[in-house]
Amino acid sequence: AAAVGGGRPRGCARRAGGDGGARRAADMTVGVQVGQEIPDFRCQTQNGEIGLHDYITGSWCVFFSHPADFTPVCTTEFGMVAKLKEEFEARNCKVLGLSRNTVESHEAWIKDINETQETEVDFPIIADEDSEISTLLGVCNADSEIVNRTLFIIDPNRKVQLNMVYPANTGRNFYEVIRCLDSLMLTEYHQVGTPANWKAGEDVLILPEVSNDSALEIFPKGFSVIKPYLRITPMPDFSDGPLAMQ
Repeated sequence: AAAVGGGRPRGCARRAGGDGGARRAADMTVGVQVGQEIPDFRCQTQNGEIGLHDYITGSWCVFFSHPADFTPVCTTEFGMVAKLKEEFEARNCKVLGLSRNTVESHEAWIKDINETQETEVDFPIIADEDSEISTLLGVCNADSEIVNRTLFIIDPNRKVQLNMVYPANTGRNFYEVIRCLDSLMLTEYHQVGTPANWKAGEDVLILPEVSNDSALEIFPKGFSVIKPYLRITPMPDFSDGPLAMQ
C-alpha cells in the first residue's frame, strides 16, 4: 500500500498543521471527549485510502474500534453492522471500523464474516498497524493494544456526540447504537430530551429552558405538565430536521 503522511508505510497519519507528519505517541492526546471535534487523518482501509474529515463531513458517522481480526465477538459485531446497512443509510450515517491489523488481514477476515454471518461487509475498516490513530483517539492502552471496544457517534460537523466503551468479551448492541443515533439526531434539531429507554416514535421531554409560552409555539402537537421541570410532548417529526430520515 502507498505510504501515508510523514513517510510512514501503510499506516495512518494525522494531518498536522505544520509539517503534516505523524505525531509520536508521547505527543498525542489522551483521547477524544464528547463535544470535541474528531481529529483529521489520512489512512489505509481495505477500500483504499481515505481522509477522515473528507469521509464524514456532512454525514453522521458511527466509528468503532475492535481488538483484532479473526476473533469471535468482533466477527459477529461486523456482521451485524453490515446487516444494518440500510438502517444507517436511512439516517444519513456512514460507518467506519478500526483495528491494528493490516489491509490484507481485513480483506481475508471480511470473507469469513460474509460467509459465517451471511452478509456483505462493504464499509471501510482502517488498518492502523502502527497504532498511531488508536493512540490519538485514546482507544488503546499504554502498550498500544486495543483491549476494549470503543465506539464514537460523530455529527455532520465532525463533533463527537457519544462515546461508548465495552470490554473485549462483551459484544456491542447495535440496536442501542441506532436508538442513540435517533435520539442524537432528534435532540440536535429540536429542543427536547429523550427519556430512559426511549425509542423513536415515543413521547419526548421539553427542555427546561423552554418556557410554556414558547412551548405552545414550538410544539404544535401540545404537551402535558407533570411538574414544572417535567413536560411531555409527542415526538417531533424527523422530517422537520435538515437530516431527516427518509
